[in-house]
Formats: sequence, structure tokens, C-alpha cells
Amino acid sequence: MSADTLARLRLIRTRSIGPISYFQLLQRFGSAQSALDAIPDLARRGGGTLPRIPSPAEIEREAETVASLGARYLICGDPDYPALLAEVDTAPPALIVAGDVALANRPCVAMVGARNASAAAVRFARMLAHDLVEHGLVVVSGLARGIDTAAHDGSLDRATIGVIAGGIDIVYPPENDRLQRAIAHRGLLVAEQPPGTEPRARHFPYRNRIIAGMGQGTVVVEAAPKSGSLITARLAAEYGRDVMAVPGSPLDPRAQGCNLLIRDGATLIQSAADVIETLRPFGRDRVAAPKIGFEGPVGTGDASDRDRRAVVELLSQSAVATDEVIRQSGMPSALVQTVLLELELAGRIDRHAGGRVSLR
Repeated sequence: MSADTLARLRLIRTRSIGPISYFQLLQRFGSAQSALDAIPDLARRGGGTLPRIPSPAEIEREAETVASLGARYLICGDPDYPALLAEVDTAPPALIVAGDVALANRPCVAMVGARNASAAAVRFARMLAHDLVEHGLVVVSGLARGIDTAAHDGSLDRATIGVIAGGIDIVYPPENDRLQRAIAHRGLLVAEQPPGTEPRARHFPYRNRIIAGMGQGTVVVEAAPKSGSLITARLAAEYGRDVMAVPGSPLDPRAQGCNLLIRDGATLIQSAADVIETLRPFGRDRVAAPKIGFEGPVGTGDASDRDRRAVVELLSQSAVATDEVIRQSGMPSALVQTVLLELELAGRIDRHAGGRVSLR
């Protein structure tokens, strides 16, 4: 492991540093080691305690575990890192993968849906996934019960990617043990969390952003309103990807989410041909080069105590968009981003999906 990769992993594994702050630190200080050296001063300015930074020995032990599991790291910026995922502002700085890494940079479509799916929906999802991989697409899903499992079952023989919420050595749900192992050997298994991490509720939205970010589009097959599947669909729309949904009976609560998506503009899907037709224009006129993580303005100067107080006074325990904080503060965007970075390193704020922040 190179010294730069070691420093990057130490930065990534520092608890108070998320994807946004990781990329901001790299952009501001030029290297992971320089960012590590600057963290104590930044945390002090933010009015909090110094976050615990893992030692080199801890990261080396983690790397040994990853290797012993037959897995490897993909650092954002590496040639093998999924190019579409790298376009997302909150792209994971590092992934741990096992299997055929080349699948991640082939044309992918995400498939998600209800865990308590109907038998008809499970059968349809399995057939749809099979037909999609027969046409050269890779199916990405989350190894959950119901639709996710059916999507992997239908695509396992050709091209499937499973994105899990915990460590790459943790099986969840337990009944998918054989399926998860098969994906690691015949497809691609992807995890963001370090080995040994048991999946918690907070991990699943992180997993959902990876699923949405890897796909050219997302297909939803049965989903209740406010379900995790709809979160994945919303993220896909935010990333500029196609959102597709399979319609269902208005009498079935499991179909309400899909019907709402279609009402709001999602493409109605009845077959693999519909998915392929929807995705076919993807890539045309895409003149912008894929970005590697955060590209917003980051200040290089110091914020004053007055600047920090002004930003903190605008925050509460309810998440608010960073753009709204910038607008109401009347301060330059780069200065607000600097203050938020200091507050995050000090453990005083949390970042949420959609570029929102809240007081911890």
C-alpha cells in the first residue's frame, strides 16, 4: 500500500469526516497527509474536540483483513472506480469490492423494490433482470429481501452487482448467505463500510446512493410510499439519471409508490424493451467530463468567530440545504463551506443526503 493510499484511508476512516468533507480537505490541502496534519487546527477552530484519526497500524490491519477476504479497495480517482458513481458529489471516497471489477464500468441499471413483495412482482423482477442482462446491461441491486433478491437471481448467471450496507464479510439478511457469496464469485460485491461492520439503519441510505449512482437509471418494482426504494429513485433523479417504475393495482399498498412515481413523471415499464428504450439516449451529448467527488468552492482563508456564529445561528437539529444557509447568511459560498467543514470536524454538525446539514 502506498503512503498516499494509507493517508487517504486514515482520512476516510476518521469518524467525523464524510465524503463531502473528505473531498473538500483534499481540494484545500492538496494531499491526504497534509489534510491529516491540518485536522487538529480545523477542529479547534470549529469549537469542538479533535476527532480520532486511525493510526497507520489500524489501517494496515484493515487492509490485511480485506485481502484475506479476497477483496480489494477502489479509491475514488482510481481507473477501476465506477465512473458514473464518481460523478456524484457524495461518492464514497473508497469502496471495498470482491469479484469482477470490470462490471462496474459497463452499462448498469439499478433495480429496487419492496422487501415484502408479491409473488407476481418477484417473478416479474426476476424475468426483467434476466432479459436486461441478455441485452448487455448489468443489474445493480441491494441484496435485500424481495425484489432485490429476485433481481440478483435473474441476473446472476450473466452480470449482477450487489451493494451491501455493512462490511463485505457480513451477510444480511442471513438467508441470502449463499446468494451473497455467489455474487462475490460470479458478479461483483460492493461495500462502503469496513470489514466487520454490522448494517445499521443509518447505513442503508448510504448504500442506496451507491446503487442509484452506479446505474444509468433506476427501475422500481413495487414500493410503498416513503420506502427506501423511493429514496433510491429520488437520488437517481437528483443525479440526472432515468427513473422508471412498474405500475400496479391501486388497491395494493405495495404498488402505491410506483404509481406515484409514474404520476410524477417516471417512465412506465412493462418489459426489458421499455428499459432499453429509456436508457438508449444515455450518454449522448454528455460533454461534461466525470468529476471526482466534490467540486464546489472551498475557502483557503480563515473564518472569523463572527462568521462561525452567523452560520451556527442559522442551523438547528432540522436538516437544511447548504445553499439555503449560504443564501440567508449573505456570506460567500467558499466561506460558508469553510465554516461547515470546521464544524463537521469538530463534531458539531451532521451532513445528510441532498446536501443538507443539521446541528448534532
